Amino acid sequence: MPVWALGLNHHTAPLDLRGRFAFAIDQIAPTLQGLRASISRQPEATLLSTCNRTEVYCAGEQAQVDHTLEWLAHSGGVSAETLRSHTYTLRDGDAARHAFRVASGLDSMVLGEPQILGQMKDAVRAAEQAGAMGTTLHQLFQRSFAVAKEVRSSTEVGAHSISMAAAAVRLAGQIFEDLSHIRVLFVGAGEMIDLAVTHFAAKNPKSLTIANRTLERGEKLAARFGAEVMPLADLPERLHEFDAVISCTASTLPLIGLGAVERAIKLRRRRPVFMVDLAVPRDIEPEVKDLPDVYLYTVDDLAKVVQTGKDNRQAAVAEAEVIIDAGVQNFMHWMNQRATVPLIQQLNAQADEWRAIELARARKLLAKGESVDAVLEALSRGLTQKMLHGAMAELHTSDADKRDRTARAVSRLFLRGNPPPDAAKP
Repeated sequence: MPVWALGLNHHTAPLDLRGRFAFAIDQIAPTLQGLRASISRQPEATLLSTCNRTEVYCAGEQAQVDHTLEWLAHSGGVSAETLRSHTYTLRDGDAARHAFRVASGLDSMVLGEPQILGQMKDAVRAAEQAGAMGTTLHQLFQRSFAVAKEVRSSTEVGAHSISMAAAAVRLAGQIFEDLSHIRVLFVGAGEMIDLAVTHFAAKNPKSLTIANRTLERGEKLAARFGAEVMPLADLPERLHEFDAVISCTASTLPLIGLGAVERAIKLRRRRPVFMVDLAVPRDIEPEVKDLPDVYLYTVDDLAKVVQTGKDNRQAAVAEAEVIIDAGVQNFMHWMNQRATVPLIQQLNAQADEWRAIELARARKLLAKGESVDAVLEALSRGLTQKMLHGAMAELHTSDADKRDRTARAVSRLFLRGNPPPDAAKP
């Protein structure tokens, strides 16, 4: 069964294009159902969507990469030609290697970051709930999780990595002399904001405020850090109060517009404001970056910062690649074995049928009073003849080449590898 993967990520596509293909976790099930309905013989499918990547993994009777690309392009409202120039397509072993590298954090913007593994597990869980997972993709992802665990426990990948949240703090330190004097606003209450609050709180800023659409979730996060909570609707009126704004929500449209930031800048009387937009699609309109006294960074802008120290981790990466290669070989061996499953099932069914026929015949003979020894002899002879009939027929064919191939195959199967006698040859 072929396996194929189609994706775009921070290496291949700009932020705004990636934003067109961002799917919230609750969108994955209906999206996968739409994909499978659009392809004949509905393949197994899984969709991974994060701020840095959107990837579709499929397994089916026939690889349908072009169809998958057309479906994804349509879902994002772009032409297939436009999308093709920003995507990568992988098959079988290459698709498995990519999944293993992603799970291990080797393909992340932050090398070795652990969040991607949890995101992959969430994607797999959503696919299972949608009924889109099958045996092949289940094996692929369970093996990717096992490989990622081994990479993290056996190597130092990620030991010196700088997270997005830590990078944001580092950049803020370049703009403000003392972070203990600034007021920080966090927009959202998800995992990325949780990390950002943790890193900024370590610098003891003057105040921390969390704005979230759902106040209850915001309050839970705020309670851990002694932060204030405010409704998201109050954001435009209070934006000028904050020196740093860190935003990461699942909104499909920007929450902080150019006009709101312009008004905030006027009220701040040219005091600088540091803004980080970690969301895909964007939470902050890109034109904000052109305003005076505004320092706006996106996930792509943080790439150079998080790559610091990458050279020190190359040895660990090489060790991880060895583990991944072994995982790929094991997966492909399992895949190759799967190809013989239908034949094995047929052989078992045929053997059961022969056994049933001979048992029925033996019972009739016993009922007629035949001796047990005679019945067992007839039973064993009948089974043996049925098992050897096909091989014998092929050995008596008039085609010399075919007879020679059959003789060698029969030798391997029935004579435990002993070479066939010369008499088997013409």
